[in-house]
Amino acid sequence: MPKMKTRRSAAKRFTKTGSGKLKRNHAFASHILTKKSRKRKRNLRQSAIVVKADERRILAMLG
Repeated sequence: MPKMKTRRSAAKRFTKTGSGKLKRNHAFASHILTKKSRKRKRNLRQSAIVVKADERRILAMLG
């Protein structure tokens, strides 16, 4: 039986933390930044934890 392939798009976007949670980056931080406040842009730079509802689906993509 062949191994399951990792979805490379998901592998580039998500990383597992030490406790097994999934870490992700925020969207909306790449362009059209002039109308966004300094505080909002600063907060978009921080990483976030994936919501519990999506966790199982993403873990399946990661193989």
